[in-house]
Amino acid sequence: MRAAASRQHRWWALVALTIAAVILLAIMISFAVAIGEIAIPVSTTAKAVSNRIFGTSFELNRIHQGIVWDYRLSRALVAASAGASLALCGVVLQAMLRNPLAEPYVLGISAGASTGAVCVMILGLGYGALTLSGGAFIGAIVAFLLVGVLAAGAGRSSERIILCGVAGSQLFNALTSYIVTTSANAEQARGVLFWLLGSMSGVRWPDVYLSVPVAIAGYLACLFHARALDAFAFGTDAAAALGIAVRRVQVVLFGITALMTAAVVSMVGSIGFVGLVIPHAARFIVGPSHHRLLPATALGGAIFMVFADIVSRIIIPQQILPIGVVTALFGAPAFAIILFRARRSV
Repeated sequence: MRAAASRQHRWWALVALTIAAVILLAIMISFAVAIGEIAIPVSTTAKAVSNRIFGTSFELNRIHQGIVWDYRLSRALVAASAGASLALCGVVLQAMLRNPLAEPYVLGISAGASTGAVCVMILGLGYGALTLSGGAFIGAIVAFLLVGVLAAGAGRSSERIILCGVAGSQLFNALTSYIVTTSANAEQARGVLFWLLGSMSGVRWPDVYLSVPVAIAGYLACLFHARALDAFAFGTDAAAALGIAVRRVQVVLFGITALMTAAVVSMVGSIGFVGLVIPHAARFIVGPSHHRLLPATALGGAIFMVFADIVSRIIIPQQILPIGVVTALFGAPAFAIILFRARRSV
C-alpha cells in the first residue's frame, strides 16, 4: 500500500515538475521576444502574436510587429528546438556509449556537420541539389563513420571512443579552417567565423519549420527507444539478453543524433556543452530512467538555449555575442565538475 502511494506521489511530483518546466519555457520565450536593443513590453508582444495567429486587429507600431513576429519569435523558437535537440543527442550518446562525457561536440559530429555545411556554403559543392542542411547531415555522418572506424581500430572502450572523437573533431575543424582560409573572401570568412561560434542572427521562420519538426520527431523516436536506452546502461550484452536488437537500435539512434545535430549546425552553427551539461542536470533531478529523463532533458535544453540567447544579446551593450560563447562560459565549469565527479567515482 505504501509502495503504491509512494509511486503515485512521485508521479504527481513529476507532472508538477513538467508543468513548471513548460511554464518556465514559455516565460523565457516571452522574455526573449521582449528583450533586445528595442525593448518591447510583454503586452505588445502578446498583441503582435495574436494579430498574426488569431487574426486580431490590435493597433501596433509596424516596426514592433515586425520585430516580434519576423525576428525575435522565430529566433526564440529555433533556440528552444535547437537546445532540445542537442540535449537529446547528449542523452542518447551517453547511454549508448556508457560515458558521461559523450555529446555531439565532443565526438566530432558537430565539427563534421560544420565542415559539410561550409563545403556547400563556400565551395558550392552540390549547390542547387544539396541544401545547407543536407551538407551538414552528410558531414555529420562522415564524421561519425570516421570516429567509428578509429574506435574499432583502437578498441571499443568508451574512453577510446571519446579520444577518437576529439581527434576527429580536430581534423574536421582543421578542414573547415583550411576551406575558409583558402576559398573564402574576407566578408565570407567573417560571416562563417561568427556562424561557427553559434549565431542566431540569421534564423527566420523557414528555419522554425525545419528545426521544430526535427526536434519533435527526434524526441518521439528517442522516447520510443527509452527501454532500449535503459538496457544499454548495463552494456550491449545485457541489452541483447533483454531482447533488444542491439545493432538495429544503434544504427537508428546514431542516425537520429546525426540528423538532429546536422539540422542544428546548419541553422545556428556549432554549439558545444548543451548536450553535455543538460543531461547530467536532468538526471540529477528526475533520475536515470529514460522515460523521465528524455522529456526533462528536452525541456531543460530548450530553456537553457533560450536563456543563453537572451544573455548573448544583453551581456555586451549594443553588441550580440555568439551564443556558442555563452554556452561555453556556463558549460566549461560544469564540464570540469563532471570530470572531478567521474574521477571520484572510479
